Amino acid sequence: MRVLVTGAAGMIGRATLELLAAESIAATALVLEEPDEPLPATEVVVGDARDVEAVARALRDCDAVIHLAAIPSPLVDPPEDVFGCNTLATFTVLDQAGQVGISRAAIASSYAICGLPFAPRQLTIPYLPMDAALPLQIMDAYALSKRVDEQTAEMVTARYGMDIVALRLPFVGTVEGRLTARAEELAEHPERGLNDLWSYLDARDAARAMLAALSPADPGAHVLYVAAEETLAPYPTEWLLQRFHPGVPRPEFPGRTTPIDLAPARDLIGFTASHPMPIEERPV
Repeated sequence: MRVLVTGAAGMIGRATLELLAAESIAATALVLEEPDEPLPATEVVVGDARDVEAVARALRDCDAVIHLAAIPSPLVDPPEDVFGCNTLATFTVLDQAGQVGISRAAIASSYAICGLPFAPRQLTIPYLPMDAALPLQIMDAYALSKRVDEQTAEMVTARYGMDIVALRLPFVGTVEGRLTARAEELAEHPERGLNDLWSYLDARDAARAMLAALSPADPGAHVLYVAAEETLAPYPTEWLLQRFHPGVPRPEFPGRTTPIDLAPARDLIGFTASHPMPIEERPV
Protein backbone atom coordinates (compact mmCIF):
# COMPACT_ATOMS: atom_id res chain seq x y z
CA MET A 1 0.00 0.00 0.00
CA ARG A 2 1.09 3.58 -0.69
CA VAL A 3 -0.71 6.42 1.07
CA LEU A 4 -0.93 10.07 0.07
CA VAL A 5 -0.76 12.31 3.15
CA THR A 6 -1.79 15.91 2.52
CA GLY A 7 -0.80 18.60 4.99
CA ALA A 8 2.12 16.32 5.75
CA ALA A 9 4.31 19.04 7.27
CA GLY A 10 1.81 19.76 10.03
CA MET A 11 1.80 18.26 13.51
CA ILE A 12 -0.61 15.42 12.70
CA GLY A 13 0.87 15.02 9.23
CA ARG A 14 4.37 14.42 10.56
CA ALA A 15 3.05 11.99 13.18
CA THR A 16 1.18 10.16 10.42
CA LEU A 17 4.28 9.90 8.25
CA GLU A 18 6.26 8.56 11.22
CA LEU A 19 3.57 5.96 11.88
CA LEU A 20 3.44 4.87 8.24
CA ALA A 21 7.22 4.54 8.18
CA ALA A 22 7.13 2.46 11.36
CA GLU A 23 4.51 0.22 9.74
CA SER A 24 6.63 -0.07 6.55
CA ILE A 25 3.90 1.62 4.51
CA ALA A 26 5.09 3.79 1.62
CA ALA A 27 3.92 7.40 1.79
CA THR A 28 3.75 10.37 -0.53
CA ALA A 29 3.76 13.68 1.35
CA LEU A 30 1.97 16.67 -0.19
CA VAL A 31 3.26 19.88 1.38
CA LEU A 32 2.64 23.52 0.59
CA GLU A 33 6.31 24.49 0.90
CA GLU A 34 9.65 22.71 1.06
CA PRO A 35 9.93 21.48 4.66
CA ASP A 36 12.70 22.84 6.89
CA GLU A 37 13.52 19.31 8.00
CA PRO A 38 13.38 16.07 5.97
CA LEU A 39 10.07 14.23 6.18
CA PRO A 40 9.93 10.44 6.70
CA ALA A 41 8.18 9.94 3.37
CA THR A 42 8.91 7.85 0.30
CA GLU A 43 8.27 10.91 -1.87
CA VAL A 44 7.60 14.59 -1.21
CA VAL A 45 5.49 16.66 -3.60
CA VAL A 46 5.41 20.43 -3.10
CA GLY A 47 2.09 21.90 -4.10
CA ASP A 48 -1.29 23.19 -3.00
CA ALA A 49 -4.01 20.68 -2.12
CA ARG A 50 -6.42 22.92 -4.05
CA ASP A 51 -4.38 22.56 -7.25
CA VAL A 52 -5.54 19.76 -9.55
CA GLU A 53 -2.13 19.25 -11.17
CA ALA A 54 -0.27 19.09 -7.86
CA VAL A 55 -2.79 16.65 -6.41
CA ALA A 56 -2.67 14.50 -9.55
CA ARG A 57 1.13 14.28 -9.27
CA ALA A 58 0.90 13.37 -5.60
CA LEU A 59 -1.69 10.66 -6.23
CA ARG A 60 0.49 8.67 -8.64
CA ASP A 61 0.92 5.08 -7.48
CA CYS A 62 -1.14 5.72 -4.33
CA ASP A 63 -3.80 3.33 -3.07
CA ALA A 64 -5.30 5.44 -0.26
CA VAL A 65 -5.48 9.03 0.98
CA ILE A 66 -5.15 10.67 4.39
CA HIS A 67 -6.29 14.26 3.91
CA LEU A 68 -5.13 16.68 6.59
CA ALA A 69 -4.37 19.87 4.66
CA ALA A 70 -6.48 22.76 5.99
CA ILE A 71 -6.49 26.11 7.73
CA PRO A 72 -6.99 24.79 11.29
CA SER A 73 -9.09 27.55 12.85
CA PRO A 74 -11.11 30.68 12.04
CA LEU A 75 -9.08 32.91 14.33
CA VAL A 76 -6.30 34.19 12.04
CA ASP A 77 -7.25 34.08 8.37
CA PRO A 78 -10.25 35.88 6.85
CA PRO A 79 -13.40 33.73 6.95
CA GLU A 80 -13.65 33.60 3.16
CA ASP A 81 -10.12 32.16 3.03
CA VAL A 82 -10.83 29.61 5.77
CA PHE A 83 -13.99 28.36 4.11
CA GLY A 84 -12.74 28.56 0.54
CA CYS A 85 -9.35 26.97 1.14
CA ASN A 86 -10.62 24.09 3.24
CA THR A 87 -13.57 23.12 1.09
CA LEU A 88 -11.74 23.39 -2.24
CA ALA A 89 -8.79 21.37 -0.96
CA THR A 90 -11.04 18.57 0.26
CA PHE A 91 -13.05 18.51 -2.95
CA THR A 92 -9.95 18.51 -5.14
CA VAL A 93 -8.17 15.76 -3.23
CA LEU A 94 -11.17 13.44 -2.94
CA ASP A 95 -12.49 14.02 -6.45
CA GLN A 96 -9.09 13.49 -8.03
CA ALA A 97 -8.63 10.34 -5.93
CA GLY A 98 -12.00 9.07 -7.08
CA GLN A 99 -11.16 9.73 -10.71
CA VAL A 100 -8.06 7.53 -10.56
CA GLY A 101 -9.86 4.70 -8.78
CA ILE A 102 -8.63 5.09 -5.23
CA SER A 103 -11.09 3.30 -2.98
CA ARG A 104 -10.14 4.40 0.55
CA ALA A 105 -9.69 7.75 2.25
CA ALA A 106 -9.63 9.29 5.71
CA ILE A 107 -10.17 13.01 6.19
CA ALA A 108 -9.72 15.31 9.16
CA SER A 109 -12.99 16.82 10.24
CA SER A 110 -13.17 18.51 13.63
CA TYR A 111 -14.91 18.49 16.98
CA ALA A 112 -15.43 22.20 16.28
CA ILE A 113 -18.10 21.26 13.73
CA CYS A 114 -20.53 21.15 16.66
CA GLY A 115 -20.29 24.94 16.73
CA LEU A 116 -19.37 25.52 20.38
CA PRO A 117 -15.62 26.31 20.23
CA PHE A 118 -15.79 29.37 17.96
CA ALA A 119 -19.35 30.61 18.43
CA PRO A 120 -19.71 34.37 19.10
CA ARG A 121 -21.89 33.60 22.11
CA GLN A 122 -22.21 30.77 24.59
CA LEU A 123 -24.28 27.88 23.25
CA THR A 124 -26.13 25.12 25.07
CA ILE A 125 -25.49 21.47 24.24
CA PRO A 126 -28.78 19.66 23.49
CA TYR A 127 -27.62 16.48 25.24
CA LEU A 128 -24.58 14.43 26.19
CA PRO A 129 -22.60 12.40 25.36
CA MET A 130 -21.81 14.26 22.18
CA ASP A 131 -22.31 12.06 19.13
CA ALA A 132 -22.62 12.33 15.36
CA ALA A 133 -26.42 12.70 15.62
CA LEU A 134 -26.18 15.84 17.78
CA PRO A 135 -27.73 18.87 16.01
CA LEU A 136 -24.96 21.16 14.79
CA GLN A 137 -24.92 24.83 15.79
CA ILE A 138 -22.50 26.20 13.21
CA MET A 139 -21.73 29.92 13.46
CA ASP A 140 -18.21 30.23 12.03
CA ALA A 141 -16.42 29.64 8.73
CA TYR A 142 -14.18 26.86 10.03
CA ALA A 143 -17.01 24.71 11.38
CA LEU A 144 -18.96 25.33 8.18
CA SER A 145 -16.01 24.26 6.07
CA LYS A 146 -15.78 20.99 7.96
CA ARG A 147 -19.49 20.34 7.47
CA VAL A 148 -19.06 20.86 3.73
CA ASP A 149 -16.01 18.58 3.81
CA GLU A 150 -18.15 15.81 5.30
CA GLN A 151 -20.80 16.39 2.64
CA THR A 152 -18.10 16.30 -0.04
CA ALA A 153 -17.07 12.90 1.31
CA GLU A 154 -20.68 11.73 1.01
CA MET A 155 -20.81 12.91 -2.61
CA VAL A 156 -17.51 11.24 -3.52
CA THR A 157 -18.67 7.99 -1.93
CA ALA A 158 -21.91 8.12 -3.92
CA ARG A 159 -20.15 9.01 -7.18
CA TYR A 160 -17.07 6.80 -7.06
CA GLY A 161 -17.86 4.16 -4.44
CA MET A 162 -14.97 5.29 -2.24
CA ASP A 163 -15.00 4.36 1.45
CA ILE A 164 -14.34 7.58 3.40
CA VAL A 165 -14.16 8.13 7.14
CA ALA A 166 -14.26 11.71 8.47
CA LEU A 167 -12.75 11.96 11.94
CA ARG A 168 -13.99 14.76 14.17
CA LEU A 169 -10.72 15.47 15.94
CA PRO A 170 -10.61 17.33 19.28
CA PHE A 171 -7.75 19.48 20.60
CA VAL A 172 -4.60 17.69 19.38
CA GLY A 173 -1.07 18.14 20.66
CA THR A 174 2.07 16.57 22.02
CA VAL A 175 3.19 16.04 25.59
CA GLU A 176 6.21 18.27 24.94
CA GLY A 177 4.05 21.11 23.67
CA ARG A 178 0.36 21.93 23.45
CA LEU A 179 -1.00 19.18 25.69
CA THR A 180 1.05 20.05 28.74
CA ALA A 181 0.30 23.75 28.39
CA ARG A 182 -3.40 23.05 27.89
CA ALA A 183 -3.54 20.69 30.89
CA GLU A 184 -1.98 23.34 33.11
CA GLU A 185 -4.46 25.92 31.82
CA LEU A 186 -7.46 23.68 32.50
CA ALA A 187 -6.23 22.88 35.99
CA GLU A 188 -6.29 26.57 36.88
CA HIS A 189 -9.19 27.65 34.67
CA PRO A 190 -11.48 24.65 33.97
CA GLU A 191 -14.10 26.99 32.47
CA ARG A 192 -11.83 27.46 29.46
CA GLY A 193 -12.48 23.86 28.41
CA LEU A 194 -16.26 23.87 28.60
CA ASN A 195 -16.79 24.30 24.85
CA ASP A 196 -14.34 21.47 24.06
CA LEU A 197 -15.77 19.23 26.79
CA TRP A 198 -12.17 19.13 28.07
CA SER A 199 -11.40 16.61 25.32
CA TYR A 200 -8.07 16.06 23.61
CA LEU A 201 -5.97 13.61 21.62
CA ASP A 202 -2.24 12.98 21.48
CA ALA A 203 -0.86 13.58 17.97
CA ARG A 204 0.38 9.99 17.86
CA ASP A 205 -3.16 8.77 18.52
CA ALA A 206 -4.51 11.14 15.90
CA ALA A 207 -2.15 9.51 13.41
CA ARG A 208 -3.24 6.05 14.53
CA ALA A 209 -6.87 7.01 14.10
CA MET A 210 -6.28 8.34 10.58
CA LEU A 211 -4.54 5.13 9.55
CA ALA A 212 -7.22 2.96 11.16
CA ALA A 213 -9.88 4.96 9.32
CA LEU A 214 -8.55 3.61 6.01
CA SER A 215 -9.98 0.19 6.96
CA PRO A 216 -13.55 0.68 8.22
CA ALA A 217 -15.58 -2.38 9.10
CA ASP A 218 -18.44 -1.19 6.88
CA PRO A 219 -18.28 0.45 3.45
CA GLY A 220 -19.53 3.94 2.70
CA ALA A 221 -19.07 7.43 4.14
CA HIS A 222 -18.83 7.69 7.92
CA VAL A 223 -18.38 10.38 10.57
CA LEU A 224 -16.71 9.53 13.87
CA TYR A 225 -15.67 11.40 16.99
CA VAL A 226 -12.27 10.39 18.37
CA ALA A 227 -10.67 11.52 21.63
CA ALA A 228 -8.82 10.24 24.66
CA GLU A 229 -11.13 8.33 26.98
CA GLU A 230 -10.43 10.68 29.88
CA THR A 231 -10.47 14.46 29.84
CA LEU A 232 -7.46 16.75 30.05
CA ALA A 233 -8.86 18.44 33.16
CA PRO A 234 -7.84 17.09 36.59
CA TYR A 235 -11.40 17.18 37.94
CA PRO A 236 -14.27 14.65 37.88
CA THR A 237 -16.41 14.96 34.79
CA GLU A 238 -19.60 15.04 36.88
CA TRP A 239 -18.34 18.09 38.76
CA LEU A 240 -17.34 19.84 35.54
CA LEU A 241 -20.70 19.19 33.89
CA GLN A 242 -22.74 20.20 36.90
CA ARG A 243 -20.82 23.45 37.15
CA PHE A 244 -20.42 24.41 33.50
CA HIS A 245 -23.19 22.56 31.64
CA PRO A 246 -26.02 22.43 34.21
CA GLY A 247 -29.33 21.04 33.07
CA VAL A 248 -28.01 19.29 29.96
CA PRO A 249 -29.69 15.85 29.63
CA ARG A 250 -27.06 13.16 30.14
CA PRO A 251 -26.17 9.92 31.87
CA GLU A 252 -23.64 9.81 34.69
CA PHE A 253 -19.99 9.91 33.66
CA PRO A 254 -17.68 8.14 36.12
CA GLY A 255 -14.28 9.54 36.99
CA ARG A 256 -12.81 11.77 34.31
CA THR A 257 -14.66 10.10 31.43
CA THR A 258 -14.74 12.25 28.31
CA PRO A 259 -18.44 13.04 27.60
CA ILE A 260 -18.21 12.09 23.92
CA ASP A 261 -19.54 8.86 22.42
CA LEU A 262 -16.36 7.02 21.40
CA ALA A 263 -17.99 3.62 20.86
CA PRO A 264 -18.58 4.12 17.09
CA ALA A 265 -14.84 4.65 16.56
CA ARG A 266 -14.09 1.46 18.47
CA ASP A 267 -16.70 -0.47 16.51
CA LEU A 268 -16.04 0.84 13.00
CA ILE A 269 -12.27 1.33 12.90
CA GLY A 270 -11.09 -0.41 16.07
CA PHE A 271 -9.64 2.76 17.51
CA THR A 272 -9.01 3.51 21.17
CA ALA A 273 -6.51 6.15 22.25
CA SER A 274 -3.36 4.64 23.72
CA HIS A 275 -1.35 7.73 24.71
CA PRO A 276 -3.20 9.34 27.63
CA MET A 277 -1.71 12.38 29.33
CA PRO A 278 -0.53 11.69 32.91
CA ILE A 279 -2.92 13.89 34.89
CA GLU A 280 -2.74 14.26 38.66
CA GLU A 281 -6.34 14.53 39.81
CA ARG A 282 -7.31 17.42 42.06
CA PRO A 283 -9.98 17.59 44.75
CA VAL A 284 -13.00 19.81 44.13
